Amino acid sequence: MLTQGEDVEAHALNERGWTISAIARHLGRDRKTIRAYLDGSRVPGQRARSAPDPLEPYRNYLTLRFADDPHVWASALHDEVRRLGYQSSYPTFTRQIRLAGLRPHCEACHGVMGRDTVEILHPPGDEIQWDWFERRRAPFPGTAYVLLGTLPHSGRIRGTLSESMDQAHLIAGIDRVLRKLGGTARAWRTDRLATVITPGTSDVQPSFAPVAKHYGAVVEPCPPRRGNRKGSVESSVRFCSGRWFRTLAETDPISAERSLDQFLATIGDDRPRRDSTGARTTVRELAEAESLAALPAAPYPAIIEVTRIVQANATVNYRGNRYSLPPGLSGSEVTLRNRLGSHGLEIVAASGAKIAEHRLAHDGSGMVIRDPGHAAALEKTVLAAFSIKRPCDKKANVAPSNASLDEAARLLGDVGQTPTVDLHRWAELVEATR
Repeated sequence: MLTQGEDVEAHALNERGWTISAIARHLGRDRKTIRAYLDGSRVPGQRARSAPDPLEPYRNYLTLRFADDPHVWASALHDEVRRLGYQSSYPTFTRQIRLAGLRPHCEACHGVMGRDTVEILHPPGDEIQWDWFERRRAPFPGTAYVLLGTLPHSGRIRGTLSESMDQAHLIAGIDRVLRKLGGTARAWRTDRLATVITPGTSDVQPSFAPVAKHYGAVVEPCPPRRGNRKGSVESSVRFCSGRWFRTLAETDPISAERSLDQFLATIGDDRPRRDSTGARTTVRELAEAESLAALPAAPYPAIIEVTRIVQANATVNYRGNRYSLPPGLSGSEVTLRNRLGSHGLEIVAASGAKIAEHRLAHDGSGMVIRDPGHAAALEKTVLAAFSIKRPCDKKANVAPSNASLDEAARLLGDVGQTPTVDLHRWAELVEATR
């Protein structure tokens, strides 16, 4: 394949009367290549196909099928053309369709690409945008569910890790993020979360409406299929995923959340920005000028429920601490309940009966909270299992008993029995042969 410069030079030399062989020797190319470029059968920048295009015989059929249904799956079309004689693989088929531009453009499905766009103005303190992101390959057991809240005016981000994305954990996460921000904006912008917006509508869930009233905020859902309306928090998700989560080395959720807080308070807040006049500033300086509404003294009293398996030491883990239970429940599943704003933790058995209640310790303290009654009962149970009986002698010689030998003989039958030799009979046979 000739470059644009070589093609220009070949045509110029041909105009001067050079032969094709002379031009080929001068450019270090084959004569057939030079001839093809001079007569226009080949174009610079486009490599000649060594084999016919395998999609060409089916181009008209595919055009008709896309006219029937512009959204038909490529996998379905691949099955159809294979029955018609197409031999190439599915990845090759999709690549050829894409390069040939056979699928019609659908504006409704194409998102905002190619459309006119405009920046959305966000007055200070006017809106906060919410979104989850989850990562299954976290450095600690389980899935990392991270809730991010972003102030689109300044770009300030704060986040928290949760054990689940249900409504109670969402409410708890919203309260923690708002207190890290130091207040709440007038409006909360979310996508169509089923825990916030009634599916199929733009109305707030009846169970979530009291939460918004508690914090004095207005819930504003994004229009259907327009997730880019909350582009600020979408950008925050990409930023936190690439700059924080990919290099996260913490091995428990509590330490991971502390790492996230430090990352957002330093690197996140130090990001450069420009103010309304175009002057250089930072996220931190813009965020300090945002006037957020004050938060209620206590969070909304949602009830958090999580399940745990009782360990051998009669404890269960909750947010970086261990809480005791009565002995005898090891290996069983229990439910832990905590009402937001309270300092108590209830532990309920599978039957629904409350079996323990504790005062919550500070998250991530690594403490073991034992009820004195539980400790005494566990000590009594452990000591009762001790014995002064002499342990078994594992090195003694213990031959199989007669009963064992009889059972083995019954199982073997005639197979494997050792033949018996009568020496007296053998001596008689020797004397008889003399």
